[in-house]
Amino acid sequence: MLSYWQAIWIGALLLSYQQQLLQHSFHIRSIYLRAKTLSDRTIKLRGVRVNNLKDIDLDIPHGQLLSICGRSGSGKSSLAFDTLYAEGQRRYMESLSPYTRQFLEQLDKPDADSIEGIPPAIAVRASRGHAGPRSTVGTATEIQEYLQQLFAQASEIVCSKCETPVSKHNPDSLSRTLQELPEGTRYQIGFRQKLVSTDEEVFQFALTQLKEQAFSRVIIDGTTHSLEPLPSCQAAPEIITVVDRLSGGSSEQRIRESLETAFRFGEGSVVVLLAASGSDTNTTSIDGKQWQSTDYHRKPVCTTCGTAYSEPLPQMFSFSNAHGACTTCEGFGSVANLDMDLIVPDKSKTIAQGAIAPWTTPAYEHELHELLELASDYKIPVNKPFEELSDKQFNLIWDGVEDRDFGGLTGFFDWLERKKYKMHISVFLRRWKSYEPCPSCNGDRLTPESLSFQVDGKNIADICRLDIQDAHDFFGQLQENKKFRSIAERITRDVHNRLGYLCDVGLGYLQLDRQVRTLSSGESQRVSLTSSLGSTLVNMLYVLDEPSCGLHAHDSEKLASAIKRLNSRGNTVVTVDHNPAIIKSADRIVEVGPEAGAAGGEISFDGSLAELTEEDASLTGEFLANRLGLINPERSSRKSKASIELRGASGNNLKNVDVTFPLNCLCVVTGVSGAGKSSLVQQTLYPALARKKKTNVSNALSYDSVIGDHHIDEIVLVDASPVGRSPRSNPVTYIKAFDDIRKTFADTIDAKTRNLTASHFSFNVDGGRCNHCKGEGHTVVDMQFLADVYVKCSQCQGTRYRDDILAVKYRSKNIHNVLNLTVREAFPFFRGQTKVQTRLKALIDVGLEYIRLGQPATTLSSGEAQRLKLAHYLNNSKTKRALFILDEPTSGLHMADVERLVDCFDILISAGHSIITVEHNLQLIKHADWIIDIGPGAGEQGGEVVAAGPPKKIVASKNSITGNCLKQLFAAEALV
Repeated sequence: MLSYWQAIWIGALLLSYQQQLLQHSFHIRSIYLRAKTLSDRTIKLRGVRVNNLKDIDLDIPHGQLLSICGRSGSGKSSLAFDTLYAEGQRRYMESLSPYTRQFLEQLDKPDADSIEGIPPAIAVRASRGHAGPRSTVGTATEIQEYLQQLFAQASEIVCSKCETPVSKHNPDSLSRTLQELPEGTRYQIGFRQKLVSTDEEVFQFALTQLKEQAFSRVIIDGTTHSLEPLPSCQAAPEIITVVDRLSGGSSEQRIRESLETAFRFGEGSVVVLLAASGSDTNTTSIDGKQWQSTDYHRKPVCTTCGTAYSEPLPQMFSFSNAHGACTTCEGFGSVANLDMDLIVPDKSKTIAQGAIAPWTTPAYEHELHELLELASDYKIPVNKPFEELSDKQFNLIWDGVEDRDFGGLTGFFDWLERKKYKMHISVFLRRWKSYEPCPSCNGDRLTPESLSFQVDGKNIADICRLDIQDAHDFFGQLQENKKFRSIAERITRDVHNRLGYLCDVGLGYLQLDRQVRTLSSGESQRVSLTSSLGSTLVNMLYVLDEPSCGLHAHDSEKLASAIKRLNSRGNTVVTVDHNPAIIKSADRIVEVGPEAGAAGGEISFDGSLAELTEEDASLTGEFLANRLGLINPERSSRKSKASIELRGASGNNLKNVDVTFPLNCLCVVTGVSGAGKSSLVQQTLYPALARKKKTNVSNALSYDSVIGDHHIDEIVLVDASPVGRSPRSNPVTYIKAFDDIRKTFADTIDAKTRNLTASHFSFNVDGGRCNHCKGEGHTVVDMQFLADVYVKCSQCQGTRYRDDILAVKYRSKNIHNVLNLTVREAFPFFRGQTKVQTRLKALIDVGLEYIRLGQPATTLSSGEAQRLKLAHYLNNSKTKRALFILDEPTSGLHMADVERLVDCFDILISAGHSIITVEHNLQLIKHADWIIDIGPGAGEQGGEVVAAGPPKKIVASKNSITGNCLKQLFAAEALV
């Protein structure tokens, strides 16, 4: 038998072997898992049924650049965003705490059999909201945050009052400076003590305290006194206590200890008295000898004027933070003041005719009546044009008359200011104000103290005012500076990289302080991509939503290169786009189709560009190979017999241009992003014409005159703004077709038997809607620390209506079934209902036959929103001479849908209307009757009319970038 100790030894040996075996097995398992991960680097989608997708399967290897294309509404976004991005983001959020998840967007789990191998996902969607006045290029690209960190870490102070460099010191740095003095140079180290009173008792008490603290010498009024015994001298407002008297060559330890003592008792400040030579100036006499007096501070204090500064913190350089924002404009850079041009928009009108616009409204017309009553007593002519009133008469209207209890315009607007906590009054008040640069900060947005901090001679406002190209060069120089390389190397590198991306995609002419809301759609799109495309993340899934939206063909190539660089860092990039340059740059192309809506949702093509362009391979391939979409050679440009002339347009970067817009044809305004197209058309031409047609819009940019408005009866702007902010708004309510649909149901025998009217079939008012969910179709469950949960209504099961309303059927379908029909399905369903079909036909004409009648308007893309507005005007225009102004109506459209849009334009023009559109899509541009090309470049290099005429004339222009792109397109089509 084994002894006790032998058994213990054998047990320990077996335990050691077991541990080694476990470690070995763990090592083998980790190697196996690592090998499995490396061999299985593929995103695997199986049985995806999101929205209209039909059980699709798809494998996407990691690190691939994939382009998803197809008809509008075919299911591209359902695959890219509602499946790939949603699952990647959902899995990431599951790893976070419940408290954190309540602040994040909650995404539903995609309806699929399985999704494997998906990495963390980032979605970059086209910006469709309205940016606030504090949103700038710098904040949108996150460069502003980097600048705040840079100035907090590496800035120097230049006094805002006397422009003297301000520095702070500590015993270590100051001792090294003093040790470098020539040997034998005499100096004294001390600290100042300012007394609150010159009373003798206060003075003697201060000296007693200094003696008790073991100090032996003080300087009072230029004389040195010993504290043993206490001096009996006249009281003074300041005492300089001498800590030590030294000379050049003293030991560093002694100097440092003396400075530490002086800083401690001087409350962060010391004074160094240096023996002056005969040539020194600004000296102080002490004991009959001259000394140079210099104060040093632990905190930044100006040695010339004594202005104290705070320690730099990031929030000091943010105009969105109270620590840094200018107190006058609160960080907006501008202040709102009453504008007489808005208050009296038409100065040729008389007071009696309503020249004072605020007093023509029903709520405030009593103010006008009061003015009319006292006008005769004060000799104010009410039937004389407002512009002919004398200064005295105007001042009476402006300041009012106290004796008659008439406050005038000043009193009226002061009263509104006191009541502006009410929303409707606040909105009304803003109508009569315009914005001017802040008088305190001159538009810099920050406090004087914040602007005193500089990096390489520039404050943060100076850097933000630079063109991005100049800022890129500035940070390139900072990276070479050893000082900044040691302090903030990473910050300067990241800022330099992001600025470099903006330059690469053609935005080098913008400034970082440019407001986002003043950017064109193309500029805004590229700015929104900066945070992702300019980042250094790896092994991520990027899903990009139409990144080329709003870009000129010339800029699309630059964007494609930037996306390829993002992919080359090991990221998987999925783009949803219709731009040929973006599609052709992909490693792999997936087309979803074959049609839109219910007829789509399948993978109709999966392969390379070469395979895509083979004959009959796919619809997209036919257009890319120029076998479809060619101009009919028999088609000739329409000849215009009338035109509108805009003269002297000089707003933004426009250079006093005169432009003629032909009518009764398709006129397309082209040019690179930032050339001045939107400034010319949307911000000058449209408001100028709208004012002529008595439409209340914002002021136009500067121009001299507009001629030819008598050729049109109506001016209509169709832009990309949302058509509805509530899910209750849908396509049929917007085009007014729902009224006729409800009336159709109300006319059925079942409805009449139940005494139901058309209002009972509305989910927006009480009567027929579900009382439990109020017509929402769902109820909200408050989960407190978790995100709110939307639960299908238990009463109506999501149908929004009561059971007795759903029992009424028209051709075997109730109102809920009808709202789930697509426009294409609904058109034949309502045969015989002429009014309904007429309105639905407009949706078909603009290529929206795939959307559902009850689809929430908040889910529509910007391009779909524009086409829905166009359909609305097609149905409701009461004139035959309307001018439609559109902003990139091809946004989100497949090449086949662009062809249909061109046909829709032809119908409008044949009916006597005119169309002016800002556009980058070459497929639409080549169909134009007249092209106005703005340029030649962007920003300051733009703002001129480079060429004007039919497409053939633009192609012949050597200075036109658009013409060059059209020339290449026509050459490619000629080879087919």
